[in-house]
Amino acid sequence: MSLPALWVARHGETAWTISRQHTGRTDLPLTEEGERIAREELAPKLGGTRFDLVLSSPLRRALETAHLAGFAHPEIDERLREFDYGDYEGLTTQQILQQRPDWDLWRDGCPGGETAAEVGARMDALIAERLRADGLERVLCFGHGHALRILSARWLELPPEEGRALLLAPAGVGVTGAEHGRPALARWGL
Repeated sequence: MSLPALWVARHGETAWTISRQHTGRTDLPLTEEGERIAREELAPKLGGTRFDLVLSSPLRRALETAHLAGFAHPEIDERLREFDYGDYEGLTTQQILQQRPDWDLWRDGCPGGETAAEVGARMDALIAERLRADGLERVLCFGHGHALRILSARWLELPPEEGRALLLAPAGVGVTGAEHGRPALARWGL
């Protein structure tokens, strides 16, 4: 079985993206600029490409991005939700570091929320059950910064913590391919 190409698209800008607050469960809308970028910049990056499967996080910011980018009816998959930041929801990294100077999201996770390994297990299930199905050539997932980085790391058969190396800006796109039957990064941060 050949591997499909996995495309990931991060949601557009929200008020908390601007303020750099951790946004997991909080269901924020896009800003006007986030809407514009999804329509005018993200849509052309994805336009003209045929996808066999389009999935989205159920959170408003991801769904709005999908719709504005030209995908009116993505399938909702709960596993594409953002990292659950638990007690750190709504806080900036600087605020967290004031309380816990040695904290690292990728190593420590969030009290009352998830660890990178737990998000990785969620993504492993998504990959096994939906993304590597027979007959798929190209899959597109709309979601969130940290969760999509972990999804991409797991797709590339890397530990979930290695998602730290895959920065993905709002409305950014990442694309994987395959070489000799193994997943490989094709383009990132488009």
